[in-house]
Amino acid sequence: MRRTPPPAALAVVIAVGVMALQALLLPLFAGPAANLGPRDLPVAVAGPAPAVEAFTSRIESMSPGAFEVTAVADAAAADAAVLDRQAYAAFILSPTGVTLHTASGAAPAVANLFAAAATQLGAGTGMQVTVEDLAPLTADDPHGAGFAAGFFPLIITAMAAAIALYFAVPAFAARVVGLFTFAALAGAGGAAVLHSWLGVVGGDWWAVAGVISLLTLAISATIHGLASVAGPRGIGVGAVLVLLVGNALGAVGAAPEMLPQPWGEVGQWLPIGAGATLLRSAAWFGGAGGGAAAWVLVSWALIGLALVAVGWLGRKEQAAPADDEAHEAARRLGATVAA
Repeated sequence: MRRTPPPAALAVVIAVGVMALQALLLPLFAGPAANLGPRDLPVAVAGPAPAVEAFTSRIESMSPGAFEVTAVADAAAADAAVLDRQAYAAFILSPTGVTLHTASGAAPAVANLFAAAATQLGAGTGMQVTVEDLAPLTADDPHGAGFAAGFFPLIITAMAAAIALYFAVPAFAARVVGLFTFAALAGAGGAAVLHSWLGVVGGDWWAVAGVISLLTLAISATIHGLASVAGPRGIGVGAVLVLLVGNALGAVGAAPEMLPQPWGEVGQWLPIGAGATLLRSAAWFGGAGGGAAAWVLVSWALIGLALVAVGWLGRKEQAAPADDEAHEAARRLGATVAA
């Protein structure tokens, strides 16, 4: 017979376990935040070759390791790099001065950093520096705070939907219908609030709704799938993976390149990081630069749905022997009564 540990021992084990979790979460959250900074931020530079070479040397010496400079043919190519999300900013050099083109929609913190660097550069060289934002934030959210804050409710409600469906709906088909129905409604509702009402994001309404639907499906399917194969413990694993790790490394309010590597890259392979990247692409860049993030979300959604199916098949196989035993017992009882 299984022995139940004494209450005092159980209390100590719980305290130690939660303390171990705290020891894991503190550096996971505080570490990346405390070490935010520019790391190989891609930037395009256009202008006469000698000027580009001198400018590149100067900007790299100002902040070693902060920028990854790429020389492009002309101003049009520089702007294309920014609008295709291949670069966070572009410096266009001319005899009269320097023009900096940024994209706050890609990452407000990075746009501000480039603007500060341009100001420092102008003060140090005497050059006239003009700053233009090619993808500005919305007038209702000029600092981008609403974008980052609006992400958290999407994550929480997606997890809540997955957990509610797991405990309340036993049938596989009904669970899948519930997941897709929630994702569709979450996309429409999220776009209605963030796009139409609060004005936190711009771009095409349907594109924004589609991204939110895909994000919430990826999260809810993953949590539900883990619960289907591992029970309530799967919910805990999913919460740690999606909410805690994903939120810490997602760079929702910054840029992946500003996190210590490889953690910034790892965050882009998780639903929150990929969702933030894809939503920015849809809201400010017409979808440009969001292909990889879209595939990440699709992969998480498919893996989650596959786990839901595996869990359902496992329960079905476990139920079959029990049903056979019940039928056999009923047959024997009937035979005994007849005799």
